[in-house]
Amino acid sequence: MEEFHIAQLINPEFYINLQVAGHSIGIYVVLFIVFAETGLFAGFFLPGDSLLFLAGIYSTALMQELFNIDSDFINVALLATLVALAGILGNTFGYWFGARSGNYLYNVKDNFIYKKKYLYESKVFFERHGGRAIIFARFLPVVRTFAPIIAGIVRMDFKRFMLYNILSSFLWATSLIFAGHYLQVWLLESYEINLKNYIEYIVLFLVLATTLPIVIKLMKSKAKNKQEQEQ
Repeated sequence: MEEFHIAQLINPEFYINLQVAGHSIGIYVVLFIVFAETGLFAGFFLPGDSLLFLAGIYSTALMQELFNIDSDFINVALLATLVALAGILGNTFGYWFGARSGNYLYNVKDNFIYKKKYLYESKVFFERHGGRAIIFARFLPVVRTFAPIIAGIVRMDFKRFMLYNILSSFLWATSLIFAGHYLQVWLLESYEINLKNYIEYIVLFLVLATTLPIVIKLMKSKAKNKQEQEQ
C-alpha cells in the first residue's frame, strides 16, 4: 500500500485512482468533488478543471465502475452527463445555502478554510456580469464555489439561475471531459504519446491557465484602487 502524503489532496489523479478494499471508487469521488466544489463554500480548494480533464483521459476506467459499455463515445458522453448533473446539484445547493444564510457569511471571521475576500471578489464578479457570471464562474477556480451562493444571497430569480446553472454545467463538463479524452486518443494514435505519463505537467498547465487570469485581474484591481487613493 502506498504511503499517503497530504499533497495528494490537490492531485486530481489521486482521486480518480482511489480504491477502497481493492475496489475502485474514482467515479463516486469525482462526482462528489464536483458537487462539493460547486456547492459547498469549503470546497474551493478541491481540483476542478484539472480533475475533469483527467477524468476524460481516464473515462473508460471510470465508467467501468458503473457500466460495461463498448461504445467509446457513449462512455464519455455518460461521464460528462453525470458530472454535469453533479455540478447542477452543487450549484443548486449553493444557491439554497446563500438564500438561507443571507448576510451571515459576511460576518464570519476568516479561518483556514474560509476567507471573506473570496466572497467579496465573487460578489463583484457576479454584479458585473449578472447571469452570465454563473457561466463564466464554472471555468474560474474559487469564483465558481461562491457564485451560486452570491446568487442566493442577492435573491436572483431562481428560474433564471437554473437556466444558467444547467447551461454552464453541461458546457463545463462536456468541454473539459471531451477535450481530455479525445486529445489522449489523438496523441496516442497519431504520435504514440500517452498523456497519462505527463499528468504532472498537465495539472500544472491547467492550474496556471485558470488561476493566472484571476491573479492578473486582482493585481490590476489593486493598482487601480491604489491610484484612486493617491488621487
